[in-house]
Amino acid sequence: MSERLRIAIAQQNFLVGDVANNVSKIISITEQARDELQADLVLFPELSLTGYPPEDLLLRPGLQHRVLAGLDRLMELTGIAMLVGYPEVTEEGQFNSAGLIHAGEIRAVYRKQYLPNYSVFDEARYFHEGTEAMVFEFKGVRCAISICEDMWHAGVMAQSARAGAQLMLNLNASPFHINKWQEREAAMRARLQEAPMPIVYCNLVGGQDELVFDGQSFVIDAAGEVTQRAESCKEGLYLAEFEMGEQLKPIPAKIIEPQSLEASVYETLVLGTRDYIEKNGFKGVVIGLSGGIDSALTLAIAVDAIGPDRVEGVRMPSRYTADMSLEDAEEEAQALGVECHTIAIETAFNTFLELLKDEFADKPWDTTEENIQARCRGVILMAVSNKKRKIVLTTGNKSEMSVGYCTLYGDMAGGYAPIKDVPKLLVYRLSEYRNTISPVIPQRVIDRPPSAELAPDQKDSDSLPPYEVLDPILEMYIEDDMCIEDIVDAGFDEEIVSRIAQMVIRNEYKRRQAPPGVRISRKAFGRDRRYPITSGYK
Repeated sequence: MSERLRIAIAQQNFLVGDVANNVSKIISITEQARDELQADLVLFPELSLTGYPPEDLLLRPGLQHRVLAGLDRLMELTGIAMLVGYPEVTEEGQFNSAGLIHAGEIRAVYRKQYLPNYSVFDEARYFHEGTEAMVFEFKGVRCAISICEDMWHAGVMAQSARAGAQLMLNLNASPFHINKWQEREAAMRARLQEAPMPIVYCNLVGGQDELVFDGQSFVIDAAGEVTQRAESCKEGLYLAEFEMGEQLKPIPAKIIEPQSLEASVYETLVLGTRDYIEKNGFKGVVIGLSGGIDSALTLAIAVDAIGPDRVEGVRMPSRYTADMSLEDAEEEAQALGVECHTIAIETAFNTFLELLKDEFADKPWDTTEENIQARCRGVILMAVSNKKRKIVLTTGNKSEMSVGYCTLYGDMAGGYAPIKDVPKLLVYRLSEYRNTISPVIPQRVIDRPPSAELAPDQKDSDSLPPYEVLDPILEMYIEDDMCIEDIVDAGFDEEIVSRIAQMVIRNEYKRRQAPPGVRISRKAFGRDRRYPITSGYK
């Protein structure tokens, strides 16, 4: 048998800013790779010492002191090489770097050349661009280093090949959006047109505020064939072996098949919710259960994230709540093994109406009274949250958030919004998908017309176009930045499109005050989309 190069791909979840514990985890994983896998080198994700993205922590001198102390600890490890990502401060400025640590020293350093400054990324705020390839010889193989964005552009691959590289080691912190795995693998194949050599793609996994890193690390050979692929949304240590000879060839290993769209999105929502709760130290969560599909899906996500014992449901009926809503909410809680309480809001609602009767005198009933009901519920949930040290999970979806069909300080009150970036039609698909695992969302909840139940016989369709019309328009307007004329040309009514566009613009102020939530689309509300609140744009 020919000699082999053995590289362990460390698809791991790190906590931003927790350098000491991140370093301890790197040491533990590296020892496992050395002792159990007999690996020669272990490859970690981008900025693995600090976690990604560290944002303005990078402006604090104290972070760099911790990074240097961490590197000193890593250099004490023997018997294996490791390639780790970290912020490197030099006289020329700060760089997003990767260091090869072996035999008690940092033997090679690569500095990221392409700094993403779009969408959720703003690396140009913190880092200087590198300019040089880094190729090091290891066990007779000439290995190149690249970091994430470098491989989405032409140049670094060819530059490394000119420096003699036979193998590309790529450190990544590539966040999830729908079908992102396909885009990554296509980008790597495009780089092979510049310089055909195997690529080892190591991606971060875990939730960080609104971002979720889904892993799915892989190895691709010089011909563009994926020879190994890791799991989605799970930590793992994967051994990639290469036959050494005139040409370096990856030895085929396990290829995890990509999930369906619904499965990948659901798993991402669970991971993002779990990590937000766990990394921020919350004891559990509390959710307002309306009997509607949004709260039902949110409840299932929460239970799958942290278990039923740490999830509490609260039913808060008003005079407009249908009996079936109470029944369905109870059935959801029972199916998932969740404790559920009932706190009626009628007394609080009537008290507010009495307090405001002089202010409201001679004025007709309108959405003001509807919003008071929602705010009564918000106060109750936040009170439970404060008393029991549980975070409130809000249940609003992207369709509602887009057009402002939500109440500020009411149903928007909370700490995290798991389905904030999930359009309503996808909410239905995810609910049906979750029921294929185990039946937890009553079919009646999926089938009945959605309603806020804040007025007699109220339906969402009283205020909004059908979601079959609304969601495609919102996708074109928000994610694709299409103008009204182009959306109309795509077959939609001009009056409806114009109305929806104005609703999106008008409600920017609400979204600025919404809790963070899991990003699953190419353009979520938050880091992705930074529109002015005050604007004359029509």
